[in-house]
Amino acid sequence: MVDLWTNRTERMAPGVELEGPSGKLVIVRASSLSEAGRWLVSFAGFDSEEAAESIRGAVLRAAPIDVPGALWVHELIGADVYDEEGLLIGSVKSVQANPASDLLILEDGRLIPLSFVSAEDSGRLTVKAPSGLLDL
Repeated sequence: MVDLWTNRTERMAPGVELEGPSGKLVIVRASSLSEAGRWLVSFAGFDSEEAAESIRGAVLRAAPIDVPGALWVHELIGADVYDEEGLLIGSVKSVQANPASDLLILEDGRLIPLSFVSAEDSGRLTVKAPSGLLDL
């Protein structure tokens, strides 16, 4: 069983390669279960229960998808955050999932909703935040 941490269900299509702990895993077949985000997946070369157990709990990664204008968590971590006047606010330590808008967590603990990002350019984020949000 695989927990899918993306809304891109094409990641579970037959033939897709995922990077596992010991190399590439190729999906042979996958079907969505009734539980949100859970998939039953068969990988090429994993034809026994013992083989499947060898990757239990492993984090599998897919190659990045090029979507113009999309912000990806792995690109946000470590990015410098500036206000619209060009003043450095801080660096992104992590990103927290949140129903209304994912949150950028800065190194100093401040939270900025991702919806406030107005521009992104090579590891530099510009945010348009309401007055007072970024005050310490």
